[in-house]
Amino acid sequence: MTEGERTRLIAWSQEMRTVHERLREALRVTREAVDGGAEAEPATRDLLLFCHGFCAALTGHHEGEDRHLFPAIAAAHPQLRDTLRYLKQDHSMIAHLLSGLQAAVERAATPVEIDRHLEGIAAIMESHFRYEERQLLSVLDTLALEADPREVLGPL
Repeated sequence: MTEGERTRLIAWSQEMRTVHERLREALRVTREAVDGGAEAEPATRDLLLFCHGFCAALTGHHEGEDRHLFPAIAAAHPQLRDTLRYLKQDHSMIAHLLSGLQAAVERAATPVEIDRHLEGIAAIMESHFRYEERQLLSVLDTLALEADPREVLGPL
């Protein structure tokens, strides 16, 4: 294996870490936008943008994993199929929570209600990311996958 090939292989684990950190940061910024609103004031324009942007980014990340990354891992590491199935179930649960957040934002829910949605998403997202990193990062260090990282891990 050449140094360039080794660098590309290592990059997949780094790409996932980077995407997870960007999504954590997007959630932090979104929560700050909520915290900046008055108690009974409906969602502001900035909050709408942050929430929609965060939801789109997290959804794109999970769709890319389900479509590209997880099938490649399953083919190379069949012993991880149960882990991948569990991670896909998390993706479905997170998608459900995101749709609740989007509905709250669209109906101009109060910042308090929106923060409750974000708190739930934050808890599940962090648990999911940590599990995914524990289970998959070492696999990603050796995964040979010829694909655009934006398609595999989301357009962040």
